[in-house]
Amino acid sequence: MLLYGGYGYEKRIRLRPLYRSSIGFDRVFNLLNNAQRVQAVDTWPPYNIVKAGEDDYRIVIAVAGFGEEDLSVTHERNVLIIAGEKAGKEDAQYLHHGIAGRSFERRFELADHVKVSEASLKNGLLSVELKLEIPEEMKPRRIPSAPAKLSKSKLHRFRSKAESRLHNRTR
Repeated sequence: MLLYGGYGYEKRIRLRPLYRSSIGFDRVFNLLNNAQRVQAVDTWPPYNIVKAGEDDYRIVIAVAGFGEEDLSVTHERNVLIIAGEKAGKEDAQYLHHGIAGRSFERRFELADHVKVSEASLKNGLLSVELKLEIPEEMKPRRIPSAPAKLSKSKLHRFRSKAESRLHNRTR
């Protein structure tokens, strides 16, 4: 992994050297490359990401003025897409228009095995519940060791050697 850049340049990480010795990490490298790209920071609508438990997470987005019919929550592979779009234009004449009602789309990269369990809208806050569900075959497990099986002749030789060593020590 190399840093490059300098005066007048942004610092970026070169991941190319890791490709030579890493197998199956393509998704991780893509995430790192995408995170390095300069993007306009869109801070609307505001949101929180909460760790609600050991394997539970919650994304809460402030969506004042949006109804359930204006919002969509989509889980595609490892991406959660939350979008909002107002159904129709209001013909009202505003003296002050301070509540934003513009369309938005938020994308969240999800780790493998993170599932969306539910979404709810209450008091202008959209809550999306997420759960990390690691399959049993991927969880760490203890493997018991079986005692070595010795044939009768090997067991007899082992016992006689142990007895002779014990006998020699007691002299």
